[in-house]
Amino acid sequence: MRILVIDDHALFRIGLSELLERRGIEVVAAVSGCEEGLARVVTSQPDVVLLDLRMPEISGLEVLRRLRAAGQRMPVAMLTTSRDEQDVITALQQGAQGYLLKDMEPDDLIAALGRIVRGETVVTQELTGVLARAVQGSNEPPAPLGRTLNRLTPREQEILCLLAEGQSNKVIARNLGISDGTVKLHVKAILRKLQVHSRVEAAVLAVERNLCHKAVPPASHLPVY
Repeated sequence: MRILVIDDHALFRIGLSELLERRGIEVVAAVSGCEEGLARVVTSQPDVVLLDLRMPEISGLEVLRRLRAAGQRMPVAMLTTSRDEQDVITALQQGAQGYLLKDMEPDDLIAALGRIVRGETVVTQELTGVLARAVQGSNEPPAPLGRTLNRLTPREQEILCLLAEGQSNKVIARNLGISDGTVKLHVKAILRKLQVHSRVEAAVLAVERNLCHKAVPPASHLPVY
């Protein structure tokens, strides 16, 4: 996996680069300037761009817009401290494949990058509930259903609602008294039946369609990814 990092904080940028390289991930460039970052993306064609959201020169969202306008289609993941739901929504609307927090555990970050490279859209588990609430509060009309919701088993419906609350596989397994592996199999079946590509999409669909009667908990109660 080849990563390009754009972040204006030198200590974080250097520390992240060393962490990734110790895990066997090639950092093709780690730059502070947005213009330099845009140029290096074109010349190095990384597998993933890790992009800070808030930078003084140009915002990360503007960098993302420029990359997409220039025809660069490699995955871009925002790596930020912002938990603002509008930042999450805007980043995904602009074409980001990931929205990750800087205080993630290293193992979780590496796992998220692997999923992003495989084509998934990954939002830090802590923010799944934020994203779902944002969709729930939207005034936009829902998209055509086009999903075979009635094919979900009772257990799959139960797990889908727990996903919508922002629960991780480990927490779901503990709450239901089943193994992590069993939860993973159920999640895979849920994604297939709902014709979505990530647990985030499934969670948003559940809230958008009011499939669960249990309210989404406050952000402070959501588990960390």
